[in-house]
Amino acid sequence: MISLNLQLSDFLGISPHLVLSVCGVLLLGAGVFIPRSKNKWLAYIGMVGIILAAAGNFLLLGQNYSAFGEMIRVDQLSVVLNFIFLVTALFTLLLTINYSEFVEVEFVEFTPLVLLATTGMMLMASAGHLMIIFLGLETMSIALYVMAGFRRNNKFSLEAALKYFLLGAFATGFLLYGIALLYGIVGSSSLKATMEYFTKNSLSANPLSLLGLGLLTVGFGFKVALVPFHMWTPDVYQGSPMPVTAYMAVGAKAAGFAAILRVFIQSASFISFQWVDILWVLAVLTMTVGNIIALVQDDIKRMLAYSSIAHAGYLLIGVVAANDMTITSVVFYLVVYLLMNMGAFAIAGLVGSKEEKKTKITAFHGLGYSNPLIGLVMGICMFSLAGFPPTAGFIGKFYLFSSAMQSGYLWLVIIGVINSVISVYYYLRIVVAMYMYKPEEDAEKVQLMAGTRLVLLISALGILILGVWPNSFLRLIYSF
Repeated sequence: MISLNLQLSDFLGISPHLVLSVCGVLLLGAGVFIPRSKNKWLAYIGMVGIILAAAGNFLLLGQNYSAFGEMIRVDQLSVVLNFIFLVTALFTLLLTINYSEFVEVEFVEFTPLVLLATTGMMLMASAGHLMIIFLGLETMSIALYVMAGFRRNNKFSLEAALKYFLLGAFATGFLLYGIALLYGIVGSSSLKATMEYFTKNSLSANPLSLLGLGLLTVGFGFKVALVPFHMWTPDVYQGSPMPVTAYMAVGAKAAGFAAILRVFIQSASFISFQWVDILWVLAVLTMTVGNIIALVQDDIKRMLAYSSIAHAGYLLIGVVAANDMTITSVVFYLVVYLLMNMGAFAIAGLVGSKEEKKTKITAFHGLGYSNPLIGLVMGICMFSLAGFPPTAGFIGKFYLFSSAMQSGYLWLVIIGVINSVISVYYYLRIVVAMYMYKPEEDAEKVQLMAGTRLVLLISALGILILGVWPNSFLRLIYSF
């Protein structure tokens, strides 16, 4: 029988998780008493909960310890990733308030789902145990399944929810089988025990433990949309409401890579020679397939879906490097990815207008002239996604490629650079549409609400500041 000697520091370590989960449950109950016409206020209350959780997370800066019998890890990695998830959730609620002007949104259910999904993401980032990773992943996934089908009267939204649910269930099965195999060999699901096992048996690890890591790769690969586990991505991104697509593209991907860093880099780094070649191939496939298929997309949501697949490949380059630069470069790129995609999806939502009827790239014709501010921000996001200096996208790729070069993966870096060049075509295609074509006859002046304006402002400034002065932020995460 295991006894836990719980202390105040244990509960302080999960204070952001507690604040979000309690706020989510309370908002579900409060929705019963709030009139239907006033349910938008639930989103504002949810934002207050997110800010309180961020304040609790701020108190954990500089801390490094295990809580709840090594089930939870509190360190610089978990703290920075928590901030990424909280900012993503805050941006999502701000965008949804603007989105609700075009499409009716039931904030009674939507706001708690965002808060609970974010709690699951934070659990994955703070996990010191494989079962905590599973618990966080399921908490996140179940909420995302519902959010994907939130437009109940839209057949594409319902299709997205069904596909995501069915394929997600299979991916979860692979993940659980992997956890079971590792537990059977290691004798524990603790990541610390797993690390000790692979350290002692780096040259003689049981083949079943390697099979367990392979099954975990399948489960995580589904969540971050690695090829060949990416087939759900374009349909789910296209069918989901625009704010949900943005939340899914950023939050779910960051959570998946958080788990990958915990398992592969922090627990299985001593046997990296066993798994690095597999991830090498997955990185090449993911970058290449994502970029090539994105070239022929004429729908902005599908284009950004394949773009997100390609960026998962770039992130995997940092994981393949498996050196002291890996965690820093991957986390920095996740921050940059948050800013780039939130800005791009926010503008795509504005252009899409009511019921997202204008998601074709032709809808961006003349946007730089009819809506100069929106066109400027979209241009910054596209240049950053393509990796042009002096944007943060360039610096992010530079650090990922540098980490791979440090480990001797020259050809992987060359393939990554070639893929970046390929991506320039479809990113600049949006810029060309905004500035080289006349606006459509039925083009309207896009109305910006304060929340969306704030998201665009932070995204654009963040991309430029991190592109010109990245060192200040890198110093924050360098202690990994």
